[in-house]
Amino acid sequence: MTKPSRGLQWAAYIVLTAGALFMLVPFYQMLSTSLMKPGDELTLPPKLYPDPIQWANYGKVWIEVNFVRYSLNSLFVTVLDLVGTVASCAIVAYGLAFFEFRSRNLIFIAMLGTMMLPSQVTMIPTYFIWKEMDMLNSYYPLILRSFLGTAFGIFLLHQFFKTLPRELYEAAWVDGANPWKIFYNIYLPLTTPALSALAVFTFISSWNGTLEPLIYLQDKKLYTLPLGLLFLKNEVENKVPLIMAGSVITVLPVMIVFLFAQRHFVQGIASTGLKG
Repeated sequence: MTKPSRGLQWAAYIVLTAGALFMLVPFYQMLSTSLMKPGDELTLPPKLYPDPIQWANYGKVWIEVNFVRYSLNSLFVTVLDLVGTVASCAIVAYGLAFFEFRSRNLIFIAMLGTMMLPSQVTMIPTYFIWKEMDMLNSYYPLILRSFLGTAFGIFLLHQFFKTLPRELYEAAWVDGANPWKIFYNIYLPLTTPALSALAVFTFISSWNGTLEPLIYLQDKKLYTLPLGLLFLKNEVENKVPLIMAGSVITVLPVMIVFLFAQRHFVQGIASTGLKG
């Protein structure tokens, strides 16, 4: 296979750079609008940057609209969801990958089959289950399910566990280590890339989750950031900069987490065979 010429390489770099800049335009527009005075976003010709900069928009959203509480609520739900999902999926995937027992393959296939069901199919039955358990208008429906594992997370970690040598398990077993000790001391440190990928997926899904909080949470004090943003959109009229400020506050943590975890995220996806 011949190496592409330097001219083609530069052309590819230029195209990729232009595409990246084009993708950043909506984010710049959101950030710029969030710092404008109300009405400046509608001027013709459109303003490319805020003049003067209105940092007070963030203060109003953060304090007056109570986004500080919404942020803490989102952080609470996301952290517990993250811990529950990563821990439960790692344990189940470890058991399916290394333990031989009857109907193991059937259980694994049935679990994968649940990934084909749209969430809309199970939404109403799940709602009535939580209603019968008297757990509506609380965080229980958003958190407890994560401690039971998710099909995608189990599949992701299972594929990674299958790439690890089984000889490590057998050697540790001969030395007297029990399955829990083998899992915690040997295999869990080796699954850091896959765990990081699952953690990023879970964080983004939980932090941006809108539909389930909208179904189960009625008390405004329990709102997460996406619901707070919907509330802000409905309550604030003709104040697009405030809505954009709320959007920046909501999106920023996701961008920071992805940028810092990008290397582990890409490595984890590549090593589990889910790329492409």
